[in-house]
Amino acid sequence: MFALLPRFGTLAAFVATLCLGLTASPRPADAAYGRVTLTVNGVKRTATLVEFDRLKKRRRPVIMVLHGGAGGSGAGLRARRNLGVDMVARKIGAIVVYPDAVDGYWGRANPGEPAPDDAGFLRALATRLIEQGVASHRRIFVAGVSGGGMLAMKIACEQSDLFSGAGAFVANMPTDWAASCHPAQPVAFMLMNGTADPMVPFNGGIAHMPEGPRDVLSSDATFALFSKAAQCSGQRSETIGDRDRNDGSRVTIDYGVGCRAPVVYVKVEGGGHTIPGRRLSSSRGLPVGAQNNDLDGARLMWEFLLKRAPQ
Repeated sequence: MFALLPRFGTLAAFVATLCLGLTASPRPADAAYGRVTLTVNGVKRTATLVEFDRLKKRRRPVIMVLHGGAGGSGAGLRARRNLGVDMVARKIGAIVVYPDAVDGYWGRANPGEPAPDDAGFLRALATRLIEQGVASHRRIFVAGVSGGGMLAMKIACEQSDLFSGAGAFVANMPTDWAASCHPAQPVAFMLMNGTADPMVPFNGGIAHMPEGPRDVLSSDATFALFSKAAQCSGQRSETIGDRDRNDGSRVTIDYGVGCRAPVVYVKVEGGGHTIPGRRLSSSRGLPVGAQNNDLDGARLMWEFLLKRAPQ
């Protein structure tokens, strides 16, 4: 782990002091942008931090965005544009953190080596942000795409003392993690999946992930797991207007009722391994399925999570 550092009033100062290796990156005029390097269990880990509000505000909301597999990275500009979180974060002065998977794949081990401790890495990163006065307990959120979404669910299950909200795009809960999912505190949760996803089966089974095959719950069972954890008494549904009649899909949103923390399930009937309004691509050249255009799913996710972060 990195050494204890003094407190700083801005993320820019925090990043400049924290980084064992700070690399130059293009920086928008209204943003502080830096690379953080730390070591967890002997493994070098990195993340990109972006701050749009440079005022000397302390303990701002933080959202960690976990990229998909297929050799991706949190710093990828195309992925950042596709997910659109920077735009929402800028509006409320939140900090965005883009952690990187080891070699681009969450949880994948090299032959003869243990799998990287991704959950420990995210906890170490969140803890340091708290120690530096940048964030506070229960104002840190995590969301991810595909394999990153699965990891976000694991974090919600195991680290509710630090993270108060989580979201998953095109991902279901791995069956080997489901039995141990017992958040110690209520966790806000949003799930967003397509019923015709060719990579992550909507009805459960084997997900063909870049990291390797994973047996997963169905989307309904994944949502039920978090609804139960939030002690919901029921749910209500809303069908979104069919704004694009040519995209072959419709969106229904289920809301938990009587929950200790809000849970939301965005179901894209006929949708593929895509986010409504945001095109995802498969680096393996596999078809991703239908793209819904009735709403901006990424924006819906970020606003849902950041609404849980009172100033």
